[in-house]
Amino acid sequence: MNSLLESLLELIRRTSAEIPDDVQRAILAALEAEKKGTIAEGAMKIIEANIALAKQKSQPICQDTGSVLFYVDGPRGFDLLQFEDAAREAVKLATKKGYLRQNSVDSITGKNDGTNVGPGAPTIHFHQHPESEVTVRLMLKGGGCENVGAQYSLPHEKLHADRDLDGCRKVILDAVLQAQGKGCGPGVLGVCIGGDRATGYEFSKVQLLRPLDDRNPVPELAALEDDIVRTSNELGIGPMGFGGKTTLLGAKICAANRVPASFFVSVSYMCWAYRRQGVTLDAQGKITRWLY
Repeated sequence: MNSLLESLLELIRRTSAEIPDDVQRAILAALEAEKKGTIAEGAMKIIEANIALAKQKSQPICQDTGSVLFYVDGPRGFDLLQFEDAAREAVKLATKKGYLRQNSVDSITGKNDGTNVGPGAPTIHFHQHPESEVTVRLMLKGGGCENVGAQYSLPHEKLHADRDLDGCRKVILDAVLQAQGKGCGPGVLGVCIGGDRATGYEFSKVQLLRPLDDRNPVPELAALEDDIVRTSNELGIGPMGFGGKTTLLGAKICAANRVPASFFVSVSYMCWAYRRQGVTLDAQGKITRWLY
């Protein structure tokens, strides 16, 4: 097995079986915040035990190992085709070893060939950057949380949401309210204000690559992130929709330019099984550093 394939296989294994440290800290804080003896506390205890057991046994945190999304930043001259071949082979091997569930089906026939490889699967986003190293981030996004994502077009008459940050706040909170416990909460929001229908969703998912404890460099968006988390946690939805103080673990928001005729707000929801990890690779494809 070559170094790149071996590194990508280990990245998939670790992403599937181990929650990143920043997410673990947020979940432990949520458990501590919930009222003792409540269903919400019980749900968080089950989540905590699930995380520990998955790591101990090196097994998937959730039976739905989700869509496989690679985000790759490489220098000029980086062989994208070689990486894509290695990524597809790593996904096949990870599926065979049980790191990933046989989870990808043909949308026309409904057939599942058991490899997790096919048109659009895995999804690989390539970007060139000025650094010499290759950075690979992986997200495994489950179907339940994907189903409760939402996209709004402002102005939104029913929600009295205009084309401003207050209007954005209203529709983001509506997405949380509509999700209830169906997205396997407590969850994390990735949001893009602006863009078109496709790039808005793409940028909203990229926000989920940010550490939970970072700070948005745009003051207005940092304030909106804080407000969304605080207000959402006052709605009483709680873990799995059982009530309680923890509906969201975080919210990450960006803004993209738009055309004057359109004002979209795109919301991607991530479940508590927040499976994202990343590595830097040397020229031979060996892991030099873990990112989360």
